[in-house]
Amino acid sequence: MTNTNLIGKTAVITGAGTGIGRAIALRLADDKINLVLCGRDTEKLNNVKFDAESRGVQALVLSGDLADDAYLFSCIDKAAAHFGGVDILINNAGMALNCAFDETLPEQFDKIMRLNVRAPYFLCQTALKWLRKSDYATVINISSVVGHKGYPNQSAYTASKHAVIGMTKSLANEVYQDNIRVHVISPGGVYTDMVAIARPDLSADGMIMPEDIAEIAAFMINQRGNAVIDEICVHRAGKEPFA
Repeated sequence: MTNTNLIGKTAVITGAGTGIGRAIALRLADDKINLVLCGRDTEKLNNVKFDAESRGVQALVLSGDLADDAYLFSCIDKAAAHFGGVDILINNAGMALNCAFDETLPEQFDKIMRLNVRAPYFLCQTALKWLRKSDYATVINISSVVGHKGYPNQSAYTASKHAVIGMTKSLANEVYQDNIRVHVISPGGVYTDMVAIARPDLSADGMIMPEDIAEIAAFMINQRGNAVIDEICVHRAGKEPFA
């Protein structure tokens, strides 16, 4: 059953063209939430827009590179100008790197931190003025299991995802009295293009699907009672619990 309080709300989703971002966009469209789709591949974003609008919502495509400050610092205001505000921000865009610690180059490190940490940080910052006006203000940052663990050959990626969790904790404590809820989801291996880079040793068998993460994100957004979930850590069914 659709939560009628969400009908017509606006969600900004980064990395919306594929994988987890696409799955979240379409799941939120089922809740009648209007969408702002951010990413680099205009064709893929337009495909998501078509699928979302077939569910009866409006969708705006804002294509660009979050490493470009002109794009990064304009996304939220463009979204708000189009829909009259922003209620939900999903920071999903990210990149992985499979490289030994002593072989990681400064430019590789800077690139991954710019997309995985700097972009969500300043998207949150520019969204706050709009979120403070919303009665359903929600931020969901997508981290990773590596935000809690340290796998070999993923030091830069791991550093970035630890940073996302730390930033989320600080932001949540700064804005919860403004009725802004800030959450983080830390998935294990999800069957996306990026996991093939981070974990080339994994096969598709038994992997988490993007739609699984989308359901969790939708649950966090829908639950607006007195019980608040700060973080959800998700592991594959075949992995040992609480490891």
